[in-house]
Amino acid sequence: MPTALGTAALFAIPPLALAAAPRLDALSGVMLTLVTFIALVIHRYARRYLDGQPAAAHYRLWFTATVAAASILVTAGDLRVLAVAWTLSSLSVFQLLSFFADRPQSQVAAHKKFLLSRLADVAIYAAVFLIGRAFGTYDIAGVGAAAAALNALPASVHAAGYLMVAGVALRSAQLPFHGWLIQVMEAPTPVSALLHAGVVNIGGYVLIRLAALMGLLPGAMTALVVIGATTAVLASLVMTTRVSVKVALAWSTAAQMGFMLLECGLGAWELALLHLVAHSCYKAHAFLSSGGVVAVHARRPLAVPAPRVSVWRWSMGALGGAAIVVLAVLIAWPNVTADPRAWAPLGILALSLAPFFVRLPLARSWRTSATLLGAAVGVTALYAVWHAAFTALLPTPVAFVPGIASVAIALGAFAGLFVVQVLVSVRPAGNTARTLQAWAFAGFHLDELFTRATFLVWPPKHVRRATIRLRAVTTTSHERTV
Repeated sequence: MPTALGTAALFAIPPLALAAAPRLDALSGVMLTLVTFIALVIHRYARRYLDGQPAAAHYRLWFTATVAAASILVTAGDLRVLAVAWTLSSLSVFQLLSFFADRPQSQVAAHKKFLLSRLADVAIYAAVFLIGRAFGTYDIAGVGAAAAALNALPASVHAAGYLMVAGVALRSAQLPFHGWLIQVMEAPTPVSALLHAGVVNIGGYVLIRLAALMGLLPGAMTALVVIGATTAVLASLVMTTRVSVKVALAWSTAAQMGFMLLECGLGAWELALLHLVAHSCYKAHAFLSSGGVVAVHARRPLAVPAPRVSVWRWSMGALGGAAIVVLAVLIAWPNVTADPRAWAPLGILALSLAPFFVRLPLARSWRTSATLLGAAVGVTALYAVWHAAFTALLPTPVAFVPGIASVAIALGAFAGLFVVQVLVSVRPAGNTARTLQAWAFAGFHLDELFTRATFLVWPPKHVRRATIRLRAVTTTSHERTV
């Protein structure tokens, strides 16, 4: 497919997607715009990146197919169309991941992704079948209205909720099914950018689209909180041990997807949508500019070790972050304390501002300190504005009140992560820091266990061929010995 034809095809995809699955509202409009914009940016980047590659035409074909499937997915108003489009996008991505057929690591990553996607397909199609059978319709809006009209949902719908959570978790690279996302760094950079910016986060969109139903399934929502919080914390720890820029970005994506599922599990759908859009744009830019980051760091001298920070300064930093959040709440969200969905995100935001105050040198002038403090307040206020804007974008408000257990899990997970950060900062050479460093550097050995299980159940082609050759050599050697 020539480059000009590929560009024309990308511009033609949005109207064709609307014609195939006509559901256009604010949510689908935002997602369709996002998918098209990121696809055009990556397509332009790939023209020079893949110049001279024999398989460039293969890439353009399957890249266009992936974007088309994703566009149909985000405009789908029928659960069956959504599920089929999700499968088609997965199959197209598999062709992109195996771009370098001579790289074993690339083939292993594509193989693991293929197996997990097929397992996710089973869960998602089963969920769609149960939902359609229970409500007599596969229309997403109709399902939400029918579910809201019932006093109690049947057990089959609760089972469908758990199955949908399982399918989304598998597709979103949640631990321990994350290894393929890390290993796809063997694929071309445009493929990595597309995967991290427009494919792996589709699960968050599906949950937001099904918010009217998912909000009535407290068990499934709690499962999202547990899965998301666990992945966000562990993947964040592993990310800090990575030297490779692209690998660190991949672990960051796993953590961010966990955070997005956590937001969905708390019923903070508007925050999940804001997170999805911001993460997609950021990750596309980060991957496409990763080569420049490597070049810049290669020219820099070794950094001077950062001075140790006392527990007292960390405590003051946490209090400073809390003060900024309280100030922003008083200005922008006066009634936010009545919404339990906001308690965990606000607590996490306060902890995330603590390092800002910790790194603020005490010797700086009052003007510098005031400027930095004003910047922190401005960023927090901007976050409040974006929060309100994305709340208005959702088709209908969904009344969901998370349980105390879900809020406690979310706050406890990130508070524990903050405590670990303090311990490592205060005693970087202590036993706790060294032990955690070893485990985090190994990725907590989760992917190794899953890879062994994958190779045991269905090894990739090159492993099967190597096994056959090894058996043939062993048999011949044995015959010669006899």
